[in-house]
Amino acid sequence: MNAPYDGDRGQGADGAGSSGGPPMPPGPGQVPPTPDPYLQTAYDHDPYRSQDLSVQDPVTEALYDRAAHPPPPPGTYQQPQPLYQQPPVAQYAPDPRIWAQTPPPEPDGPSRYLPYGDDPGTTQFVGVDDLVSQASQDHEQPDAFAHLFRDQEGPAGSSPVPAEPEPAPAPAPPKSGGRASGLLKSSAVMAAGTLVSRLTGFVRSLVITAALGAALLGDSFTIAYTLPTMIYILTVGGGLNSVFVPQLVRSMKDDEDGGEAYANRLLTLVMVALGVIVAIAVFAAPWLIHMMSPTIAGDAAANSVAVTFARYCLPTIFFMGVHVVMGQILNARGRFGAMMWTPVLNNIVMIFTFGMFIWVYGTSAESQMGVQTIPPEGVRLLGIGTLLGLVVQALAMVPYLREAGFRFRPRFDWKGHGLGKTVKLAKWTVLFVLANQAGVIVVTQLATSAGKLSGKDGTGFLAYSNAQLIWGMPQAIITVSVMAALLPRISRAAHDDDPGAVRDDISQGLRNSAVAIVPVAFMFLALGLPMCTLLYASAGTEAARSMGFILMAFGLGLIPYSVQYVVLRGFYAYEDTRTPFYNTVIVAAVNAAASALCYVVLPAQWAVVGMAASYGLAYAVGVGIAWRRLRNRLGGDLDGAHVVRTYARLCLAAVPAAVLGGGVGFAVLLGLGEGAFGSLVALICGGAVLLGVFFIAAKRMRIEEINGMVGMVRGRLGR
Repeated sequence: MNAPYDGDRGQGADGAGSSGGPPMPPGPGQVPPTPDPYLQTAYDHDPYRSQDLSVQDPVTEALYDRAAHPPPPPGTYQQPQPLYQQPPVAQYAPDPRIWAQTPPPEPDGPSRYLPYGDDPGTTQFVGVDDLVSQASQDHEQPDAFAHLFRDQEGPAGSSPVPAEPEPAPAPAPPKSGGRASGLLKSSAVMAAGTLVSRLTGFVRSLVITAALGAALLGDSFTIAYTLPTMIYILTVGGGLNSVFVPQLVRSMKDDEDGGEAYANRLLTLVMVALGVIVAIAVFAAPWLIHMMSPTIAGDAAANSVAVTFARYCLPTIFFMGVHVVMGQILNARGRFGAMMWTPVLNNIVMIFTFGMFIWVYGTSAESQMGVQTIPPEGVRLLGIGTLLGLVVQALAMVPYLREAGFRFRPRFDWKGHGLGKTVKLAKWTVLFVLANQAGVIVVTQLATSAGKLSGKDGTGFLAYSNAQLIWGMPQAIITVSVMAALLPRISRAAHDDDPGAVRDDISQGLRNSAVAIVPVAFMFLALGLPMCTLLYASAGTEAARSMGFILMAFGLGLIPYSVQYVVLRGFYAYEDTRTPFYNTVIVAAVNAAASALCYVVLPAQWAVVGMAASYGLAYAVGVGIAWRRLRNRLGGDLDGAHVVRTYARLCLAAVPAAVLGGGVGFAVLLGLGEGAFGSLVALICGGAVLLGVFFIAAKRMRIEEINGMVGMVRGRLGR
């Protein structure tokens, strides 16, 4: 309805008149105005005016609290004022001097009339004339959200200085992933280096076996070549590998110089200690050979060759330790590749050295060379080449350190800078390694004795070492690479007292490594024989077959061995080296006892095969103990259900794959023979069947780790 506005009624031509307030009585001679039906209010005819207003709404009546809010007495309701009415007419016309006054200036201090975020000292008041005269000028609009960034401004009271506009940065490429993608990238770099290192290590092992054979001469060199590694691990190697990484990470985080002084002190201390150890070891070489193998020490010719080899090889302890310290410094700075790639140089030097030996003297099968017939020049050539390989490997780390910004400066101020705490932590690690190497010494003595008693090639310590080299390759490529990238992160989480992050990282390391470790372990069990007959055919069919049976016995032990390695990293992250020591004592005791039982019970030619199976059994016992202790350390939760379910489903997928793949490989060997060609065809056909069946079974079982790995590979290939 277009009702006339109340204020327009009664106005004449001159615009006078008013309707505000009650109607005025008519003057003399005036006709009273007709009442307007639209002028009445809504309450003029209200039948409930004298009643309680709350009774008009039954819902409000039900919820109305009369005791707390008593209704007004009847008849006291105030007359409502009209909603619209004109103000009364002023007696005088408005004065422009009153309503057009100039506003007073703003105060100098902060004003409550300014909006938040504005600075009273820089606020400018602009009049109408200024707005009109400056309308054509372009002004930069102020940032209405500047108050949101107060915490990023300079000291209070400082006026903002306009900065030169910078060109917009190029948009960052989208990241493919977060923490897991960074871990996979670091692991991939290390896995590639370790893969090449292990492949060249295989070639080195093949060349050594071809040059020296798998009999007593080969065992003599193998013991002399293994002795420096054992002494290094017994003295400082265990602490360097496990204890000093968390200490280096912590010094980088807490020290003002980023941990450079701590790293220099550590490297200087290790160099001095290793120099003393090398001098003592070279002098005590005959006693060390006797400790490692009384069987070789009892043979005059074999003992002479072994001691000579040992005195050439023992100085490698120094360069081995320097290489490891440099690598751990780089690992703490996020550079993981150098430590995995530089051993390739050592392998190349040794391959060249033994290749020259074969070029001069021929292979072992051709020359029939033994401990009595090997010339001194040949021993000298092999010894110098072995030492030179470790020297090149250590010196190759120097350019990587310089690129990372580290400069070595010898520092002898060892006291009062945290090295004492590190040495105390390393004490238990040294005992850990001592217990482990005690078991290795027992196996070495029993294996060399069994090889000599059997009178057959490939049944001694060299065969055991070669099979273990193949068996340990997946562990070094996959598990070690994954945990080398995870260990600094686990150390930081342990330092920040975040057991949930430690648990998640250990669970991730176990499950990611299991995807490859489990099928490879079953592949060793199913196809160990064609692997060794292919790789070590130059040593003779009999020796290669013996190595194949040893590798098959090692096979399934790879699973607990890998799990044990990952679980112990959790203790090292908490700087707990005592628990790994006790755990290793149990593992070494079980390994030594089971190996001795195999040596006594089994025939001499099968004793080493039983020792290989005992190795996996010992680690299966150790895993159960270490798992329970770490679970208690992390508050009773180690993501066990998830991890066990993953391993169980992977094993269920691998069993039919191993049966079918092994059957195919065995059939090919029967048809084509155990020569190099037959072994190659058996390995290719059996391996293809095994991996294909495993992949199909794992996909059908919907193992999420397999799907994640396949997705990552497809993403890398761009498909």
